[in-house]
Amino acid sequence: MRPTTKDLAIAAGVSLATVDRVLNDRSGVREATVKKVNQAIEKLGFIRNMVAANLARGKDYRFLFLLPRGGDQFLAGVLARIEEANLAFAAEMMRAEVRHIHDSDPHQIANLLGGLDADQVDGVAIMAPEFPQVRDAMARLAERGIATVSFISGQISSAPEDFVGIDNRAAGATAGRLMGRFTPLSPGKVLVVAETMHARDSLERRLGFDEVIHADYPHLTVLPSLETYGDPERSARIIRASFASHAGIAGVYVLGPEARVPLEIVTAQPDRATIIAHERTPFTEAALMSGRIDALITQDPGHLVRSAMRILRARCDRREILASQEKIRIEIFIKENL
Repeated sequence: MRPTTKDLAIAAGVSLATVDRVLNDRSGVREATVKKVNQAIEKLGFIRNMVAANLARGKDYRFLFLLPRGGDQFLAGVLARIEEANLAFAAEMMRAEVRHIHDSDPHQIANLLGGLDADQVDGVAIMAPEFPQVRDAMARLAERGIATVSFISGQISSAPEDFVGIDNRAAGATAGRLMGRFTPLSPGKVLVVAETMHARDSLERRLGFDEVIHADYPHLTVLPSLETYGDPERSARIIRASFASHAGIAGVYVLGPEARVPLEIVTAQPDRATIIAHERTPFTEAALMSGRIDALITQDPGHLVRSAMRILRARCDRREILASQEKIRIEIFIKENL
């Protein structure tokens, strides 16, 4: 049978009240006593039932997802999965809310993070570009006892277990391999479209893509990245200008999560190019089925949301995460396996 708190108290030679104070990091316990209880935990293999403990003390977990104010179908899918997760995790006393941020304004994001109260929020999952102000504000959150994870787009200081998302360098390399295999062997150019290259996921995808193309497909020339900033008018202007300026565009790689607007413009061009994009949305599904794009590289938004919430809960409980459970897989879709 699993050891109980009573077993711990007997093994450590202390009262149940002392065991409870140690387990809940309350003050008033001597360091030597804390050490005895921890030794008993290790000896007995005690694993605390956090659900029961939280129910007993009325503890719930209040998480916050900070997501870009803009966005399109991919973020709409993330929002829907957050609502699903709230229903699934209700019995475990976990609930997440969403607050939208201006992802191009690091000072606004940092001010928002600085105003969060540890009595109101237990953990934050943040999807924001790479800004020093955001990184520093996240570090200060941790100092105030609020757990954090980088969500989909990570910060440079993030440890692997503090980032929820796919290996973006591998995803970019996968796109490069698909592009090289799907395009003709004759010389051609590849257009790369991003929302912003300030985002770590965009940088890593571009690095992985370039590595594979340069090493194995030298007949392809990858053009400088176009940044749309999520603006439909800008997207149309710069993409059309690129097609007008560069003859022989054989491929297009849309590396951002919101691909609808760039793909509408790219697929309207008269010349047929190999098109690789990211994320499964209603638009990209339809484009893949109709043959307007060739392949999708995706990550499961439901897994992303659930993983973020589980990691934040583990941070709050000071428990190790199950790394294999939180590994987000890179998935490849073509028309035949959609």
